[in-house]
Amino acid sequence: MFAEYDYGAEGRPRFGLSLGLLVDCLNMFTVPGFASPVEIRYPGPDMQLLLSRSVGSPDACIHAEIRTRIPDTVAWDYHFEHAGNTPVTFTVKSAILKESIDDLEWPGSSIQIHFHPDPPSVIFKGEGHGDLEIEFSYYANTDLLIAFQCDQELSYRYKYKFLRATTSNVPSSVLKENRGSKVTIGRGGMLKIQHLVSVARLGTQSYHNFAGGAQQPSRIAFIEFFVKPEEED
Repeated sequence: MFAEYDYGAEGRPRFGLSLGLLVDCLNMFTVPGFASPVEIRYPGPDMQLLLSRSVGSPDACIHAEIRTRIPDTVAWDYHFEHAGNTPVTFTVKSAILKESIDDLEWPGSSIQIHFHPDPPSVIFKGEGHGDLEIEFSYYANTDLLIAFQCDQELSYRYKYKFLRATTSNVPSSVLKENRGSKVTIGRGGMLKIQHLVSVARLGTQSYHNFAGGAQQPSRIAFIEFFVKPEEED
């Protein structure tokens, strides 16, 4: 993922910025068909995020600065802690998770996620004008529910629109690879969803597999989402 990485800060610096503005800047830096490295640095002289990319000459580059939000103004710190000594988590195929969440749509509804240690299973339940329930049973189909870990019964509700956002904007390449998505419930019901993705290595040549298709060596990374549970009335 990184051609070069240098970290010299103490602790974990935290800042906020406009996602749309960051995406617009990265799109301006992208050259279709070329994996050109982009240098990202923080902080700048005025606590801004600095982006730059060379344009064929050591003396020429594209440069951008994005003003960041002061850390103290970031509304909520998504600090994730496990609910107990044993992480409460399961891993499922990415396409199956997206399809299941899409099927649970009820206007203005919430989705209940229920972990059951014995028999090991996870239940997604949508409530609206009726009830719709999808169950992942670990022993019934290990190809569907790839991994499961739970030592206590847990149940939390989440706003459907926020839960759906964790899969609706996932790139189609992630669903096509279908490597897997890991769902974990932490302390206080904090939900963490991680989608495994392949990231091509910079500066490497592609090779051909036995089927005749060109492939590039890649690293495994993940896209991570956090969702807060609904507060009890």
